[in-house]
Parts: sequence; structure tokens; C-alpha cells
Amino acid sequence: MAARGRPSAPWRDDRGSAVVDFTLVGGLVVVLFLSVVQLALVQHVRNTCVDAAAEGARYAAHVGRTPADGAQRTADLLRASLAASYAQDVTADEVEVDGLTLVRVTVRVPLPVVGLLGPGGVMALDGHAPAEGV
Repeated sequence: MAARGRPSAPWRDDRGSAVVDFTLVGGLVVVLFLSVVQLALVQHVRNTCVDAAAEGARYAAHVGRTPADGAQRTADLLRASLAASYAQDVTADEVEVDGLTLVRVTVRVPLPVVGLLGPGGVMALDGHAPAEGV
């Protein structure tokens, strides 16, 4: 029989296991939380760029405007809402789709990545609007 206050077998001693459990679970929860924040940041940047491209396309589609006006409007919106680095690669042109002339504004932006982890690359996002006739 074991002495009083001591476990009968050394492998049944649970002292310190709560600290290990807290550390392991806490680390997992922090990684999960940061992943959700990163995903929300990418989604925010994507939605903001799509909205700016669509607004630029609508602006360029007005009578008397050119696709270059739409590209400038999109770049201005991106500088105001995100950062100047997101407004560096904005292009606009007119395309014909099923007999309808559309203004297309394309924005190419880097993926916002925290640290060196995660996907790299560029998102290419478009906005379209039907061009108004004269």
C-alpha cells in the first residue's frame, strides 16, 4: 500500500496536467482565431475592390466619360478606402458582350497576408456596367 499523500503508481499522478491542457488548447484557439481574422481581412479587401471597380465602371459608362475616367475613379476610391498600394494596377476598357457594349474595370491587388504564412499571389477583380449611348 502506498504511503499517505502519495499516489500508488507514478503514472497516475495528474499534477500539472491542467497547465499542459490549457497551453495546448489555448494555442489551438489562438491559431483558429487568427485564421478567422485573416479570412475576414481578405474578404473585406475583396469586397472593397469589387465595389470600387463596379463604381468606376458605372462612372465610365456615363455619356461623355471614357474608360480612363473609370480607372481613375476606381484608383481614387481604393486609395481612400484601403491604401495607395492597392490602387497601382487598375485598368479599364470597353468590351462587347452579346451585342451590348460594356465598360470593364479590372483591379489587380495583392492578397493581404499576415506574416510569411498563407497564400501569396494576386487577386484580379472586375466591375462591369453597360455603356450609355449618345
